Amino acid sequence: MEPGDGDAVPAGLATPHTLSVSAIVSFLKQLIEGSDVLSDIWVQGEISNYSRSSLGHRYFSLKDERSVLKSVLFSRSMPGVELHEGDRVFARGSVGVYLQRGELQFVCTFVRPEGVGILAAKYEELKRRLEEEGLFDTGRKRPLPRFPLRIGVVTSPVGAALQDIRNVLSRRWPLATLILAPALVQGGNAAPQIVAALKSLANEPGLDLAIVARGGGSAEDLWAFNDERVARAIFGFPVPVVSGVGHETDETITDLVADLRAPTPSAAAERSSPDHVQMGRALVALSRSMAAAARAKIADNAAATEAATVRLQRGAPDVAGCRRELAATVRNMQTALERRCSADRARFEHANARIAALDPMATLRRGFAIVQKAGGRQPVVVSTRKVKAGDRLSVSVADGAFWTEVS
Repeated sequence: MEPGDGDAVPAGLATPHTLSVSAIVSFLKQLIEGSDVLSDIWVQGEISNYSRSSLGHRYFSLKDERSVLKSVLFSRSMPGVELHEGDRVFARGSVGVYLQRGELQFVCTFVRPEGVGILAAKYEELKRRLEEEGLFDTGRKRPLPRFPLRIGVVTSPVGAALQDIRNVLSRRWPLATLILAPALVQGGNAAPQIVAALKSLANEPGLDLAIVARGGGSAEDLWAFNDERVARAIFGFPVPVVSGVGHETDETITDLVADLRAPTPSAAAERSSPDHVQMGRALVALSRSMAAAARAKIADNAAATEAATVRLQRGAPDVAGCRRELAATVRNMQTALERRCSADRARFEHANARIAALDPMATLRRGFAIVQKAGGRQPVVVSTRKVKAGDRLSVSVADGAFWTEVS
């Protein structure tokens, strides 16, 4: 159709008359690859014209009864996986345009045989991708608190799962407070509501752990728990998360990313809580064990004290002997002191007698007198030549002194 026949010219094309091949192909590339509808889709078809390049890229066509779609699975996607001519598959990817050849192609990121079903294929693709990102690593899974007091539950407010959880917790651990974050657990709106409920619980103060639960059902019924948004919300949740979805044989992405997987909602409640009856019995047993250990320790200490006392008594000095030796030493010291005092007393009396013999007063009492001149450097008169008539003399006798004058 020529331009000007009534059809509008798409924006971005150079002129209504002459267009380059590159312009047309580039326009188609932008139009197709910018489409939200074609950016992430699943395609069902049969593989034909399969080949593998030296770089590991796998080229093939997906066809049905009416059309053929050229496709590629690059080596970085599902490395090592081989496809086979005639296989009917589900493939996930996006539609693009190969600019150099002007060809429409489907760039695959995941391929699974059609026999497993589209839901199973979607599950396997998401599981592989999240596993590569590390969301299932056991090393990042957190241990559950031993004695949780505030437990959040994400489930339907009218489902049997909530009542099962309540029954188990009331029987096993009535100390816990249950915080319900209601959400649909089935249908197209379930996944966004589960994510919103988890976000609400994440802001709950003092929350110890959370349980995401739903009863059993078909794969379609449980599909909300295979949603990537739910998986990432659980992965980023601030406290440990227990998954109790479906029955024991069911497995969901929620089970794989949670910190602990329980086969049923009731089992999730059991594994999230201690049994207060068993704890009581354990405390009684522990109390008895501690009492027995204390008694044994006291007995051991008493025996050790007694043995130490015996050793001290054996090694202690002979107090009585020491007392006898001390008494003898005191007596010897007293005897020596008395002897020393007697000798000193005799020496004192002898010295005193000698001093008394030399006492001038004793001489005076025998009738002698001391004559002294008044003044002068040698007042004591020891010779008659030392005095002359008229000298005043002081005469000292035993009971006093008097003056006289030489005539």
